[in-house]
Amino acid sequence: MTAPDFPAAPAPLSFGGTPRIYPMRLYGDPVLRRKARPLSPGDTLQVPGFAPQTVREVADTMLETMFEERGVGLAAPQIGLPVRLFVAVEYADDEEEHEGQDKPLRSRVLREYVMLNPVVKALDKKKDRSYQEGCLSIPGIYEDGVPRMRRVSVSYTDLGGQPRTLEAEDYLARVFQHEADHLDGKLFLDHLPAVVTEDHRRELLKIQQASKNFLSHLAHWNSTAHLRENL
Repeated sequence: MTAPDFPAAPAPLSFGGTPRIYPMRLYGDPVLRRKARPLSPGDTLQVPGFAPQTVREVADTMLETMFEERGVGLAAPQIGLPVRLFVAVEYADDEEEHEGQDKPLRSRVLREYVMLNPVVKALDKKKDRSYQEGCLSIPGIYEDGVPRMRRVSVSYTDLGGQPRTLEAEDYLARVFQHEADHLDGKLFLDHLPAVVTEDHRRELLKIQQASKNFLSHLAHWNSTAHLRENL
């Protein structure tokens, strides 16, 4: 998920080895519509195009990717990994204090969250539509009026394998619901009338084309990597 005041920057496109950041999967990529599978902290994961990593390594790289993209949350399907994992952060609201400074987002972090197999439950079923919402996988498109529960609890497993439960409200609750949606193949535009998606048709077609180009590049890299392995 993106915050409206954090403009997104494109990630460099490169594959192989251990990534510093992951390329972002974009609207139109089939992985964004798949229901993600559960995982455990001891699993070995392989993001397409990269060497296998531990869950902790993937989570750390996801956080770096999220900071690079200037977001507030990132789910594993958004990096091409259909597992039930997302990361999120709370930032200090210090825009006025540091106005005009190009301060790294990491320096503004109050708390980081890494959630495996999260389950979101309503604590207040009244829906809130007061925040603008965007998505790192749908760059440049923001919409008001996405209905989200104001207060939620989230049960999840942490990186140490321990079960945890926390409560969140308002904007943080929205972030958790947005990221949990990704694990079920849902995007924030799905919560809005179809006319909203139609209004963004031209932009979405451009994003879909960029997604196709990325997948073509990944497929080419995979084929050449396979050839290199068999030489």
